[in-house]
Amino acid sequence: MKLQTILNRLQKLHPKEIDLSLDRVKNLCKKLGNPQKKLKYISVVGTNGKYSTIQAVRSILKTANIDCNIYTSPHIQKINERFIFNDEEISDDNLSKLLIEVENVNNGEQITYFEILTAAYFYHASKFKDKINIIESGLFHRFDATNIIDNNLSSIVTSIGLDHLDWLPKNEQNIEKIVYEKTSSLLNSTIVVSKQSSDETLNLIKKTINNNQSKKIIYKDDFNYSLSENGFIYYEDEYGGLKLPKPNLLGNFQIDNCATAIATVRNLQLGVKDENIKEGITRIKSIARLQEIKSGKLKNICKDNRLYLDGSHNPLGAKALNEYLNTLDCKKHLILGMMYNKNHEEYMSHFNDISSITTIDIPNQPNAIKGIDLKEKLNKYPNVSYKKSIEEALISVNPEKDDLIMITGSLYLAGELLNLN
Repeated sequence: MKLQTILNRLQKLHPKEIDLSLDRVKNLCKKLGNPQKKLKYISVVGTNGKYSTIQAVRSILKTANIDCNIYTSPHIQKINERFIFNDEEISDDNLSKLLIEVENVNNGEQITYFEILTAAYFYHASKFKDKINIIESGLFHRFDATNIIDNNLSSIVTSIGLDHLDWLPKNEQNIEKIVYEKTSSLLNSTIVVSKQSSDETLNLIKKTINNNQSKKIIYKDDFNYSLSENGFIYYEDEYGGLKLPKPNLLGNFQIDNCATAIATVRNLQLGVKDENIKEGITRIKSIARLQEIKSGKLKNICKDNRLYLDGSHNPLGAKALNEYLNTLDCKKHLILGMMYNKNHEEYMSHFNDISSITTIDIPNQPNAIKGIDLKEKLNKYPNVSYKKSIEEALISVNPEKDDLIMITGSLYLAGELLNLN
């Protein structure tokens, strides 16, 4: 409760109107001694795949005995997940002490919640100066609080698509603007560009980073992979080819993320061996990304039916999830909860061959669309129903033998489910 009380106080520092500026976080970091200038980074920008790519990089480096500090957002179950130091999640007590110290230095100045958390991360990370910091950019990169660093080893650009459009002016809610916001201010180092959903998006990225003096490593141009019939991955870049096992994550889109992680790690020349890469991609820790729920009270409701959880919440995520579901020879039932500001119809348009859809309320999320309203938006689909809770939804599905149940639509929903289970 002590930690939550502190977090509640920090949220009240949020300015009534947000100007797109880095001044607030820069001013606080200056008071803290500019800790962000003392560290080395791998920065990760994009729309989808950031978390999974970070976890792949982390796992590969860990097998080579290289522990990292990691800063990600949002968290799934608890805020401590955002703060990884020396490959360990920060404890409640240490996070409370850290936030109180940074809060006192801030001295009541208006600052966004994300900005003060970011400053706190930099401040604590400076106690582990020899570690590589893998940091995930927030909504957009150009005015994101993480974009105040100097010593960047590499920038990773994961898949970019339409999301968080409500943060942009109406006349700029397009892929060109999103690519610009995410990639126009990348530091000079090395830029690794992951597989993109379209040639248009890739060409926009290439155009935006064209004048950046960084070495550019682009999927298909500079690294590539192929899948063999016997289940192996053949990866290739300027350092040679690798025959790899499939990663321990479901979905071919995760192979894209692993390939990007491998390209990044090999280019950094940190002494990582091929054996470390092979082992690392089979030990990736990931939650709420095509995660099978194998035990707990929610699984007990489903009995012998497979229960999966995926935090996808935008069109690109829906498309990737549907591609995986289409590889399965069974009936699929969706339980869906989403935030209010998402394009709900566009999200659902990427699914096919779904036997039923059950919309639900997301607990403890005032900015979520009510399940009954989401149902009304999706009434054109067959077998759409509404249930208030996850438990009621699972009971109502009444699946046949071998049917699959997928809970999706929001990372916030994923967190609530995992906490409930």
